[in-house]
Amino acid sequence: MTEAERTVGTPAARQGMAVTARGVVVVRGGRRVVDDVDVDLVPGRILAVTGPSGSGKSTLLAVLAGLVLPDAGSVEPPDRAARAGVVFQGYGLLPVLTAAENVELPLQLRGLDRAAVREGAEVALARAGLPDVPDRLAEELSGGQRQRVAVARALALGAALLVADEPTAELDADSAALVLGAIRAEADAGAAVVLATHDPDVAALCDTRLHLVDGRATAEPAP
Repeated sequence: MTEAERTVGTPAARQGMAVTARGVVVVRGGRRVVDDVDVDLVPGRILAVTGPSGSGKSTLLAVLAGLVLPDAGSVEPPDRAARAGVVFQGYGLLPVLTAAENVELPLQLRGLDRAAVREGAEVALARAGLPDVPDRLAEELSGGQRQRVAVARALALGAALLVADEPTAELDADSAALVLGAIRAEADAGAAVVLATHDPDVAALCDTRLHLVDGRATAEPAP
């Protein structure tokens, strides 16, 4: 087993990826849902994107992850999607697969051997507080459990860039603390992290904040 395979699913030290976005504009239905936004994602640090519903948080995160191309502006590096772990707000799980199978999918796409894939999924699920659900179908899980499976799937990659859209929205205080601790461990291992949140307590735990209102941004340090 390679060194990469041995560290799958764990917050092992890695080469993070700096992401630089300048003048990002995204237009939907004739409206600028992201309007001339600059963002710097730094390895080892967590940026919280805050703002009311409809302010453009999810769209901006999709751009930063490389899943959406902006209508104007630039985002570097261009290959960031291939090196990103993403927690989608709607979870993005396949309901007919088990929790473990959902976490295993991106590891399989990396070409890891079966033993490394299984171990990586087990470790990531445990880090998300779900060691006892690997064989349960995603459609049988509660909303909070599905959310943590989505987090585990992103954690399993040991990605250089971690993008998480409302990763604690469905969680109780203890589960949220566990997930935030795992996300912080990813940053401490070298990943650049950005998360969207409505929760001021979550934002306060991040290193910097970017507040969106009607697609426009104001940066401020977290308290």
